[in-house]
Amino acid sequence: MSDQIKHECGIAFIRLLKPLSYYQQKYGTALYGLNKLYLLMEKQHNRGQDGAGIATIKLDMKPGSRYISRYRSMASNAVADIFEYVQNKFVDIQENTPELMQDTEWLKNNVSFIGEVLMGHLRYGTHGKNSIENCHPFLRQNNWMTRNLVIAGNFNMTNVDELLEQLYELGQHPKEKADTVTVLEKIGHFLDDENQELFDEYKKEGHDNVAITQKIADNLNIANILRRSAKTWDGGYSICGMVGNGDSFIMRDPAGIRPAYYYYDDEIVVAASERPALQTAFNIQFKDVKEIDPGHALIIKKNGEVSMEQFREPTERLSCSFERIYFSKGSDVEIYRERKQLGRLLSDKILQAVNYDLKNTVFSFIPNTAEVAFFGMVDGVQRYVRQHQKDTLLHRKEQLSDEQLDELLSMAPRVEKLAVKDVKLRTFITQDADRSEMVAHVYDTTYGIINNHQDTLVALDDSIVRGTTLKQSIIKIVDRLHPKKIIIVSSAPQIRYPDCYGIDMSRMGQFVAFDAAIQLLTERGMWQIIEDVYTKCKASLLLPKEEIINHVKEIYKPFTPEEISAKIAQIITPKGTVAEVEVIYQSLENLHEACPKNKGDWYFSGNYPTPGGNKVVNKAFVNWKEGNNQRAY
Repeated sequence: MSDQIKHECGIAFIRLLKPLSYYQQKYGTALYGLNKLYLLMEKQHNRGQDGAGIATIKLDMKPGSRYISRYRSMASNAVADIFEYVQNKFVDIQENTPELMQDTEWLKNNVSFIGEVLMGHLRYGTHGKNSIENCHPFLRQNNWMTRNLVIAGNFNMTNVDELLEQLYELGQHPKEKADTVTVLEKIGHFLDDENQELFDEYKKEGHDNVAITQKIADNLNIANILRRSAKTWDGGYSICGMVGNGDSFIMRDPAGIRPAYYYYDDEIVVAASERPALQTAFNIQFKDVKEIDPGHALIIKKNGEVSMEQFREPTERLSCSFERIYFSKGSDVEIYRERKQLGRLLSDKILQAVNYDLKNTVFSFIPNTAEVAFFGMVDGVQRYVRQHQKDTLLHRKEQLSDEQLDELLSMAPRVEKLAVKDVKLRTFITQDADRSEMVAHVYDTTYGIINNHQDTLVALDDSIVRGTTLKQSIIKIVDRLHPKKIIIVSSAPQIRYPDCYGIDMSRMGQFVAFDAAIQLLTERGMWQIIEDVYTKCKASLLLPKEEIINHVKEIYKPFTPEEISAKIAQIITPKGTVAEVEVIYQSLENLHEACPKNKGDWYFSGNYPTPGGNKVVNKAFVNWKEGNNQRAY
């Protein structure tokens, strides 16, 4: 993606189902769980670079012994920093009493983070402040073991105000207005309720307090706690939680917006945001990794019992298609195939745009995440070439000269790597003019490949959000190669609407497609549509979210996608560009064909999977119209 956006936190979870001595004997280390947690987090480092954190729970510890450990970091390489901190706890032992590294009972009783339940989190802050307090996991502490709660997640709730009001009505006073706090406190409240109800029940049966504590630890109904907690949540989420007694869960929203995968056998239960992380860390096959069902929670009891239980009625599955286009690693075989198909489905449009002139067309891509879609696009062009060769040989072979036959058989797309990203370059200058000049050099190019004023350059990007980098850097750079025409191709459709489920795209003014539509309305004297939409959006904010519809769709309604694409091409073309610039976008139909199981497309279509999404998009438009640069939820 040429425009960098923040997105998608990552979760990692491990439950060791055997005693620590088992892993010491089989794998040669008592740190098996910690080592695997490190791998799971490193293999998902793409999902968060604003911070990270881990937490562990030790099972069956004696009263007075520490059984919950947590550490969070905001270092530039937070995952490595965390595990260096943990590793340092073993340095003196390894140097002075190495035999104790074999004694799992001693390690568990004397060294923090040696536990059977482990959780990790990678944070990409969509809006929250970048401080250590905003890093997951979050901890709700209590002297009662079964009232302690640790959570970490990949989520955003659209109805934080409503959830806060519910906490006030329960008598709570949350310390800040944030969905992380509301989720933690909501689950925590019903965890407290469950504890109290069980305590009262067992007290009536005549048990003493010590016995009651144990019975509560054995009989917490985690599924019921989650049903009560999530009843009014509106958002996308995959949330991992641990209770102090060792019960744990991973829950996923009813539409399956946020991803969550798991695997378990007789040794371990593991979960993560991305399937390849599990496959790599535990050397397991694709077919053995499962998705957590939407509206369900994978629940692991302290005794090791594993179950999948529904806590909300699943809705239509609308998993985030941006995961497939860009966010998740392409090493997932399904995502790899889908990205190739996204590129392949663009080939007909591209061939039409270059008038099937492959001799004078160079195909390239904007690194690095568009590479797989580029392979698919080239496949599509090569299919055309093979069909053209076949048709010509079948119907005109007797009319071809040797020279024409040689030219036909040598026909192939010209594929080159032209845009090169200099990842080490930092735009550290604070003055705006200097910063723009520095941004222009984040990418470099390969010279001498393009025939001056003769070749058309086709450059594939996986998506175009703001178009800023295209305008300030990429188009300027490739125009120096003197192509006749530059065609920027997006493997994703036009991004028209804000996201409110975990991606940092919440302001209308940051979308070049929205800017294009507004400019078209203004140029054509249709400004009244803007005013009408503002009036409707403003009025809708007084309605219950369930009654709100997306009025911002009316901004785009007068125009075809091609008209908006043409205006975007004008917007992203820098002054002084010699080559003609064209922009081609993926269609929604092709997106759904390429990603048939992940049809969440609200940022493209405006069709939000939860009622809160319609409220957010209308609020975002009101904020834009009023010059308010705040987020809409």
